[in-house]
Amino acid sequence: MNLLDVIGNTSLVGLRKVVPQGCGNIFAKLEWENPTGSMKDRAAQAMISQAENDGRLKPEYTVVEYTGGSTGISLALICVAKGYKLHVVTSDAFSEDKRIQMAALGAELTLVPSEGGLTTKKLILDMIEAAKEYSKKPGTYWTNQLSNHDSITGYYKLGEEIWDQMKGKIDAFVHSVGTAASLRGVGSYVR
Repeated sequence: MNLLDVIGNTSLVGLRKVVPQGCGNIFAKLEWENPTGSMKDRAAQAMISQAENDGRLKPEYTVVEYTGGSTGISLALICVAKGYKLHVVTSDAFSEDKRIQMAALGAELTLVPSEGGLTTKKLILDMIEAAKEYSKKPGTYWTNQLSNHDSITGYYKLGEEIWDQMKGKIDAFVHSVGTAASLRGVGSYVR
């Protein structure tokens, strides 16, 4: 077993003390049990594995991504475990803690300056452009998370886990998202 084998299969627990008496049964999926503490480990693993399988990502390549942090941390974990270099385009507008975590996992960071620490449309477009330019270098693979449908497949297993853990008895599903891939992936299975 290796580090990547412990992504997924997270616990599902019933919430008994935080819901009103007489309320329906409410359960929470503990995605913090993934190695980086995030469900994004699932998407990062899927994006890298799918690209390896179809030849877009080859040994010795550098993976490139623009990110505010969580996906970058997950990609850094996957890349270090699989032996890839990772180049992350990010900004001072995002959490310093997340930048530190990405760097600690071996990611090389390019910081795109923000306007007063704000996340603006211009900043995101500048980050995308910087990642796109870097990805033109030979021996690179740009995961391009917001346009990469492989990330959705990383969440199919999450939907399957919920369905199995609940024995198919689900009346409603509530999910908060950072990017919509998780909602599409889980929702396609749970609905």
